[in-house]
Formats: sequence, C-alpha cells, structure tokens
Amino acid sequence: MSRKPIIIIASLAAIAAIATELEIPKLSPALAAFKQDASTPKDANAPFVLSNAQMQVQPELSPQSAPSESEASERDRPAASANPVKTRLNAISNAIPAQASPKPSLTVTQAETSEQEAAGGARSQQTEVDESALRYFASKGDTKRLKAEISRLQLLYPNWVPPENPLAMANEPGGESDAFWSLYAEGKFAELRAEIKTRQEQEPGWQPPEELIGLLDLAEKRNRIVNSSELKQYDQVIKIAAAEPNLLTCSDVDILWRVSEAFLKTDRQQRGLDAYNYILNTCSNQQERLATLQKAAELLPYAPMQSLLESTDPNAFNVADYQTLIDNLARRFVAEANEDPDLQIDDRYVNAMRQIADGGKKASDIALMGWYLWLHDSKDKAEPYFRAAREKEDTAEISQGLALVLLSQEKPEEAEEVMYPWRSESPDAMQTYLAAATELLSQDPPKALEQDKLTRIATVTVEEKSAKIAQQFGWYARHFKQQKTALRWFETALSWDEESEPTAYGLAVTLVDLKQWKRLASIRESWQETSERIAALKQPTASGSGAVAVNCRNNRPSAASSARTAISYGWCFMRMERALEAANSFEIALNKGVSSARSEAAYGKSLAYLRLGLVDDAALTATRATLSQKRAHELQVSILTQRATSAFKLGHYREAILYLDQRAQLGPEPVDLMLMRGHAYLKLKHMAQAIHIFDALAATGNRDAIRSLNEARQQASSQG
Repeated sequence: MSRKPIIIIASLAAIAAIATELEIPKLSPALAAFKQDASTPKDANAPFVLSNAQMQVQPELSPQSAPSESEASERDRPAASANPVKTRLNAISNAIPAQASPKPSLTVTQAETSEQEAAGGARSQQTEVDESALRYFASKGDTKRLKAEISRLQLLYPNWVPPENPLAMANEPGGESDAFWSLYAEGKFAELRAEIKTRQEQEPGWQPPEELIGLLDLAEKRNRIVNSSELKQYDQVIKIAAAEPNLLTCSDVDILWRVSEAFLKTDRQQRGLDAYNYILNTCSNQQERLATLQKAAELLPYAPMQSLLESTDPNAFNVADYQTLIDNLARRFVAEANEDPDLQIDDRYVNAMRQIADGGKKASDIALMGWYLWLHDSKDKAEPYFRAAREKEDTAEISQGLALVLLSQEKPEEAEEVMYPWRSESPDAMQTYLAAATELLSQDPPKALEQDKLTRIATVTVEEKSAKIAQQFGWYARHFKQQKTALRWFETALSWDEESEPTAYGLAVTLVDLKQWKRLASIRESWQETSERIAALKQPTASGSGAVAVNCRNNRPSAASSARTAISYGWCFMRMERALEAANSFEIALNKGVSSARSEAAYGKSLAYLRLGLVDDAALTATRATLSQKRAHELQVSILTQRATSAFKLGHYREAILYLDQRAQLGPEPVDLMLMRGHAYLKLKHMAQAIHIFDALAATGNRDAIRSLNEARQQASSQG
C-alpha cells in the first residue's frame, strides 16, 4: 500500500481543526464525516477544535475559495520563515481529492495499516524530520519537553516513528544550533529572535532549523495566551488559541484550562464545557483530569457542573481524591442552596454534607448542614446541628441559626439568651435578637420576666429605636397594670414610627384607662380617617351610653350575651392581645343583632384572625356582613399585606411581588413593604429592579436600604 494515503487519513484530525478555524467553505465528504466524528477526540495528540462561528473571533486567514493548482504547488514550497506547522498541514490538505468518495471504514483500516507499517519499517524510509529539538532535550534530560516534542512531531508527521529510546539521543553529536535550543529551553524567546537575526545578517542565506522556528512561534503564542488570561482579556485568549490549534493538546493542559475559562467568562458556557470534556475524555494524566474538575468547580454554576460530573467516570480517579472533590462540591452546593431556597441539589451532595457534619470536625461544616435543614427540610432537624456547632465554636451566625430554630419552636426566652451576646455582631444578628425580644414580650399570656432581662431588652430597644419592641413593652406593661409605664412606651414607639396604627391604638386605650380625655380626643382626630377602632373610643357620657363596660381579664361573654356586650368583650380581648378569645366573642355577636352590630363584629373578627395569621379566615369572615367602604378597604389592604409577607417568608418571591402589586393599587406602599419588594427582586436575581428600590429608599437615609443597596450592587457586580 502506498504511503501517501496513509499520511492523508492519519492527519485528518489536524486538517479538520485547521479547516474549522479558517472557515473553508466546502469540505470533501470524507473530511466532513471525520470532522463530525472529531468533535469528541480520542487521540491525546489531536488538538481541541475551536469554532470561529461560536467564538465570534476573526481567524488569521479567511480564504473565500479553494486554491488553484498553481497556488497549491506554490504553497508546497514553504519559505524559510513560514510557520512549519501550517505549511505541513496545507501540503497535506492539497493532497486530498476535491470530490473524494466517503469510505466509512477507511479511517480505521488506514490507521491500523499505518501503525503496522510504521512499526515494521526502518527509520530511513520515513519523511525527513528535524529531530534537533529531541536531541537537545535528551541531552539536557528534559523528559517533559522531550515527551511534548514527540507528541507534536507525531501530530505533524503521522508516519514518523519516534526513537525506541529517545534519551539515547543525548549521545548523538550536537549541532551548531544547540546554542539556539539552549535559549529556547530557558524561555529567552526575545533573545533567541535577536540571535537568529544577528546570525542571518552575518551569514546571508543561513536559516535556523525549521523545528526551532515552529516551536518558537508556538511558545510565543503560548505566552500571549497566558498574558491575556492573566489580564482577563478573554476574547484575546480565544482569538490567539483559534489561530494556533497545536497549542490545544493534552501536552499543555494549562492552556486548555485558560481557554475554558475564557469561554465561560465571555458567556459561552457550552464551549467551556466542551474544552473541559476534551481534557477529561482525551488526556491521560489522572492528576490533570482531577485538577480540571477542580478548576471547573470554581467557575461553573451548579447545573453545568453537575452535567460535567455525570459525563465523567469516577472510577478513572483515585477514590480518596475523588471523594475529596465531591466533599468540597457538597460544601459549595449546599451553601448555594442555603442562599437560594429554589435551588434543588442532588441528594449525593446533601448526604455527603451530612456525613461531613456528622464527623464533627469543623463547626462551619456542622452549621452549614444545620442551615440547609432549616431552609429545605425540617427546622427541628436543624436544632442538633446548630447546638453541636455552637459547642465546638460559638459564633454569631451559628447562634443566629439556633435562635431561629428556637423561635420556630416558640422558645423566645432561650432565643434571646442565645443571641444577646452576639446582637451587635452584624445587622442580621441584631434583627434576630430584636425578633426574639419581640416574641418574648408578646407571649400570650405574658410571662413575668426578671428585671435584669427587661432592663437589657429595654436598653437595646432604645439604642436601636425599635418601634415594634417599644410597642410590645407597652402591651406588656398594660398586662401588669402599669398604665403609666405603658403610656410612655406607646408614646416612644409612636415617635419612632408615626404610621403605626397598632401603636396609636395602644396609646389611645391607655389614655382611656388613665382618663386623659383631651389627649384621647387629639389621637382620635389624627386617626379617625384611617382607624375606625380608634375613632370609636370615646369618653363615656353621664347617661352611660356608648360601649358596654366589661372586664375581660377574668370574664368571657356567653351565648346569651347581647351583641353589643359580645363586641365590647371582643375589643377588650384585642386590647389585651388575646386575639383568639376576641374572635370567639365577635362570633357571638355575628350570630345575633342588627346589621350594624354584625358589621362591627365581622370587622373585629377579621382583625382578630389577621393578628393570628389566619389570612384566609379573615378574608372569609369579612364577607359575612356588609362593611363600610373604609373598613372593607382597610381589611383588604391588611389581608394583601399579610399574604405578601407570608409568601416572602416561605421563599415564594414571585407570589409575594404579585400580592404587593395588588396592594399597591389600594394605596401607597410603606417602607417595610418596599424593602420586602426589593429583597424579593434580589432573590429572583432581578438586580436592576432591586437596586432601583433600594436606591430610592437609601436616599431617605434608611439604614436597611443602604445595607441592601450595597449587597445588591455587589451581587450585580459579581454576576457581571
């Protein structure tokens, strides 16, 4: 069999790569078929193929038509300064018939024949190959470069057979070019270029070894890729690599890593995955393949990284090394799932993270598992992890996790104890502590707390100007019949949040108890347009008309009570923060009485259900009687507010925004709901909308908005 067809077929991988880069308009059927098969290379010497159509970069050469015979003949005679790699590939490309018939089995047969003939043939029958680089690297004992050079020569000269013992070439006499090879080996490329130029000036007609020039060109382009990568000029990385596919082989995995990163950083994720898959499926070095997965894990989001792992055989790696990789990925993916409640990760990572946490070596690992269980599984299951982590290393974040679990278990007193030492560590820590203090003061019935605890909660309340806790202090004081103390707390809370209707109502009922009628009249005048229950509070007349006086501390209405008496009990229970008993009282009134009493009872019971968090029940109750337009509007606003809040807490951010949009049609959106809307957009990665809201609120000096604006901008920057 002649040698020429063997060379053609064995070199198809290289030709396919170059043809793709130069965008040759038409390929022969045989070459086109091979190009499709070459998309998943098996030969470690075959380069990773880049497609300019996908890379959106211009190749160095863009021929518009196939060369003529005379042009091809001229190209077969390379100039001394031409790139030897492209010259050789161009010569091979010209040898392929323009309309060759496809032969599906020809590639395998010819490849096998090539191997057999090469193994049995003498080196004297091979195409003449410049082996000066091999001789020099052998003389220096540089096995790494020696191996890379052998791979490169096999790619360029498929019928060339390397020496059986390449290192034995060190004993062969060196040539006059050894000094040049020495500069090349030391990486002194600019100095080498200067020496070559000097020699050519001194000896006209002298030409350096072809292999030296080819390797020098490759080395310089490699440096350009590395420099562009370090400078984050990713489009330039891809452009240079596209022009020199011989750099994209397993002999230089670092370049393949840099090209992969460049694709990912320029929003061409699939091409980045292609490059990683090329290494994993083609290159033989196990440590380099493992490092490829590690580098991919630093850059790829969960879904594509999972896809890459699924296409990789874990048995191809050392068991311990691969498990370490999975453990590190488990930490990362679980942490991402903790940041994004909508992210569902594979159970293998959850189980791996559980095993790591159960090992109990690091508090951070144990807490990470606790947060995952808190957000995705069971709050109760999270408790032992947070407690174990806290015993190993008590931090603000770990204590915050335990405190949230305790609050969900209605254990606010322990939650307050856990968070008090860490309250000033971060804004989140302070918010968790304030939530614990609020829940502690609002227990039903209130629990008598030690003076030291009340004092420290009060101190933090004043420092943080927490209107919610101040309001709860007011109700707490009223429960223990400390009306003057309650009055001061309600006044303080209202000064910090002038729009809080519950606080104004607490102040009003306290003024009634203290018989401060003039101040009550002032409060009624301020709130009569927005709160009917405040407007309904009046000074009793001499005839005793008005609301029925009841004592709900120790008494309850019976089924025989009048509608008006039951309603009075209902409002009394509402003032005492006993919403369930209030709802029962209003229900008695709903079942009797005239339409006006039924209207007030339906309104009161709806408010009681809202206070209990029973939003759907509140909405249903509001339909059981005819409400005034003002009261119906007030309830609708409250119902939509609670539905939006509940949806947000459950992580249903789109649903929360929908409810907020409906509420916005009924009236202006308060600051706390605007913040909620902004955070919902942030969770959904709608950065522009989130930043717009936070920016507007931050301009008013709102501290929460300022913190949220910084967070949103940081996330937007990291995504960009």
